[in-house]
Amino acid sequence: MDLAYSAEEEEFRARLRAWLAAVLPTLPPRPDPLDWPARRAYDCGWQRRLHDAGYADVHWDASPTQRLIFLEETELAGAPYVGANFVGLLHAGPTIAAEGTAAQRERWLPPVLRGDEVWCQGFSEPEAGSDLASLRTKAVRDGDEYVVSGQKIWTSHAEVADWCELLVRTDPTAPKHRGISWLAMPMDAPGVTVRPLRTLAGSTEFAEMFLDEVRIPVGNRVGDENDGWRVTMVTLSFERGTAFVGEVVACRRLLGELARAARENGTWDDPVLRRRLGRLSAEFQALWRLTQANVSEAQATGGVPGAGGSVFKLHYSHARQELYEAAATVLGPDALDLGRDWTLDRLSSLSYTIAAGTSQIQRNIVAERILGLPKGR
Repeated sequence: MDLAYSAEEEEFRARLRAWLAAVLPTLPPRPDPLDWPARRAYDCGWQRRLHDAGYADVHWDASPTQRLIFLEETELAGAPYVGANFVGLLHAGPTIAAEGTAAQRERWLPPVLRGDEVWCQGFSEPEAGSDLASLRTKAVRDGDEYVVSGQKIWTSHAEVADWCELLVRTDPTAPKHRGISWLAMPMDAPGVTVRPLRTLAGSTEFAEMFLDEVRIPVGNRVGDENDGWRVTMVTLSFERGTAFVGEVVACRRLLGELARAARENGTWDDPVLRRRLGRLSAEFQALWRLTQANVSEAQATGGVPGAGGSVFKLHYSHARQELYEAAATVLGPDALDLGRDWTLDRLSSLSYTIAAGTSQIQRNIVAERILGLPKGR
């Protein structure tokens, strides 16, 4: 990737920076971080502003350099993140853009870009987490519909979503990776029951979901029947390869805030802490360079990230956890205050080595697809 910015790209940066400076002071106060209905309204309102200003499709259609400039500038300016809309913008939307029919793209992508509709992810099940292909939720074909029954868990933002990217088993007799289909399910369909799960931090952005003979049109299937595992790999490639891009910038900004806090409270005098923060700074700089390479590779290969996303996800998960462990050292007793963003982010960081594929899964992918090692038995 050529890391030198062209005159056109610098003009894009200047225009975006000026727009952010004008718009951000006019935003309403941010809602309680644990109030997801209010956060949905706030996040979707921000997405609508991006849409009206011509920045909504930067996650999908912009050049890789423009996308990185957008993420860097919005994060440095303190702009809202995608929030409740992250599944639609960063997972389902890119998957539909890559794998959907023209009619599916026309139906589902514009509402996501406008902030009109929110998606959730219905992948994991009580007996199918890291081994996702063991999922049991079944879909039986009945004419032009699938009749779906089963249970999902850790369904991100199910309590505020309009649609769900849903994995189902359409052929129970096929090998487990070959009998799966990817469906778009309306969350208001009869038979859908959502029960929020309360996290350690007290939030409810995850839910368990029960499906009792839910009827989903066959036209809502993305990809061919029983080809859902391949489509799922596209979704997971986006989730691991590009969905965390903005968070790398956020971690670099937070690291600077942590260093300033250490100088103010005297913990900066500890040479061990200074070395730790210096190493973290180097790691997040390296992750940003890897991000640039991954985004460029995705653009060159039709928009779908490659196995480099697993390298990023593996290293980023552990670096993020160490960042918040260092924050606890700097903040001392204040790190236990659940009213502070630092504390909530630290609790959230504990899930990063599990979410979007465990670190063990990422190591397997790196070993098999990059290093060429034989598959484990």
